[in-house]
Amino acid sequence: MQLKVYMAGFEVFQPDAVEIGLRMKQLCKEYGFEGIFPLDKDIKPQPDLLETAKAIFEGNVRLIEKADVIIANLNPFRGKEPDSGTVFECGLGYGLGKKLYGFLADDRTMAEKLLPETEAATGLYADGMRIENFGLPMNVMLSVPMTIVGGTLEDALKRAREDLRP
Repeated sequence: MQLKVYMAGFEVFQPDAVEIGLRMKQLCKEYGFEGIFPLDKDIKPQPDLLETAKAIFEGNVRLIEKADVIIANLNPFRGKEPDSGTVFECGLGYGLGKKLYGFLADDRTMAEKLLPETEAATGLYADGMRIENFGLPMNVMLSVPMTIVGGTLEDALKRAREDLRP
């Protein structure tokens, strides 16, 4: 049986998201998985924006429920942290017992990444708060339940194939 991989990430906001999704699904196929992209749902026109948003949410939840594995793009999106929708999808996947993988181009620890904006004397970040420093590339709520791979979607697929091969 071919495992289904839901690919969470901000790629859906790219102008060419449909084409990106097709390439990502092809890459999944090359590694022996069936790829599921967040746009793989048929959302009917809704009477208003809130109803449209609800339909998108419910459609993505159904896609995640069908998946065996979540692979998430955890690269920074509009800031220093991953896309909040992607993070939610990871949490939902965890709650549903899915295998979780993530990928980061820069998999240094958070402390290393934030060091340039950290005050040497206090160890506080530019916003005046402490930095979570457990030697992990992301917050513990992502780093602990997920296998985080340095690199790209392809690197995460390689790791998932190694880990999940029967």
